[in-house]
Amino acid sequence: MTSAQVDKQYDGNEAVAGGTSGEGYQRGLGARQIQMIAIGGAIGTGLFLGAGKGISKAGPSLILVYALAGLVIFFIMRALGELLMYRPVSGSFSEYAREFIGPFAGFVTGWTYWLFWVVTGITEVTAASEYMQFWTKNADGWLNQPQWVFALIFTVVLFGANLISVKLFGELEFWFSMIKVTAIIGMILICAGILTIGFSDAADSASMSLLWSEGGFFPHGVGNSLMTLHLVMFAFMAVELVGVTAGESKDPKTVLPKAINTVPWRIAVFYVGALIMILSVVPWTHFQPGVSPFVAAFEKMGLGIGAAIVNFVVLTAALSSCNSGMYSTGRMLRDLALSGQGPKFFTKLTKNGLPLVGTSFSASLMLFGVWINYEFPGEAFDYVVSFATISGMWAWIMILISQLKYRRKADRGELPQSSFKAPGAPYTSMFALAFIAAAIVLMGVDEEARISLYFAPLWALILTVGYLAVQRRKQAAAPALEDTKS
Repeated sequence: MTSAQVDKQYDGNEAVAGGTSGEGYQRGLGARQIQMIAIGGAIGTGLFLGAGKGISKAGPSLILVYALAGLVIFFIMRALGELLMYRPVSGSFSEYAREFIGPFAGFVTGWTYWLFWVVTGITEVTAASEYMQFWTKNADGWLNQPQWVFALIFTVVLFGANLISVKLFGELEFWFSMIKVTAIIGMILICAGILTIGFSDAADSASMSLLWSEGGFFPHGVGNSLMTLHLVMFAFMAVELVGVTAGESKDPKTVLPKAINTVPWRIAVFYVGALIMILSVVPWTHFQPGVSPFVAAFEKMGLGIGAAIVNFVVLTAALSSCNSGMYSTGRMLRDLALSGQGPKFFTKLTKNGLPLVGTSFSASLMLFGVWINYEFPGEAFDYVVSFATISGMWAWIMILISQLKYRRKADRGELPQSSFKAPGAPYTSMFALAFIAAAIVLMGVDEEARISLYFAPLWALILTVGYLAVQRRKQAAAPALEDTKS
């Protein structure tokens, strides 16, 4: 970044309704939408479905793992918040990596985060179409359609919504998040009623003592509890999405800090609180991998409608994730193009300030992925999906390293201080980096999760070749540019 850009640090005055940012985007996301995007980003299928596997491996101690990982996520988000208040841009962590670490780091971060959301979009739209089978398997008429039809419908509808306006994207995320939040709060209230009033079939055995009476708080040992760390970290993927909205927030100086500061209570309520209540009503031994703990809990309570409710919630969670993928991939491709690290045609915006080409390109790949999943539903696709975990963690690593480097420059007076400093930094950021490193090491130890690491060297090689090609093209274009000027 040039000294002129530093001097012209964003001061929040672009927050006028209907105005555009310096990047050409319209600031159409209000406080209500940003808050729910921040909340919804931390709640997805990793909680509604993935927690079943974690409970079966770690028992009640999974609560502690979620709490510890949640603390680290808060450190990551406060580091991101410090950078956002220094310079709120849509490229977010890719732009910060480029500025504070180097062009190659920005290139890797941008393309890796783009791949993360493309892969996530593929899996989530496919999952959504699978969830529809719950409603359509016994239906007649137009509802009785094969899975690929719903995958196509969902992708086209979400793609269309993302091309109308950023405000519509925000509204969709608002209501998707509202459904998820309502479901979790409803479950917590029901469990609280069982524990205090004593209704439903689970009342006779429900007790807080279930957290330690069924083989102890660490029934399989501390080691097995640690082996769930990568599952827990995956559940928190997309919490950083709020950073990508910075370039389109109406008042980022006010809205983004408030959204980031809600991270502790979000995790405390929706993860730790929900698991404490569920495991106090239903013994942890009743849960198994592949089965939503929410569904299992409803069945134990004798509430048959629970399966239908949870299926609807996970359907909206999958659609929410795919919607976020449509949004973020277009912005990330445009940021790469603006920095000269991607094809120039990705820089084009519609009259509404939307990255049409980048979003369309990403959506087409998501459709292609659905076709692959339909035609070749073997292990190869699952291996590709597993790469999402490590690619998502890369974004967190870049956020933390960029914040550490920014803080050093700001403390030396080389850059303006952020108005939203991360508490405890640099120590909290270094702790978060060590925690992520430990999670990656444990992924290598876990036979089931190890496959996630196998794709990293191949992707690194592809990115290295791509970066060298970009640099060679820039060097070739430089003499021609000089001749034009002369």
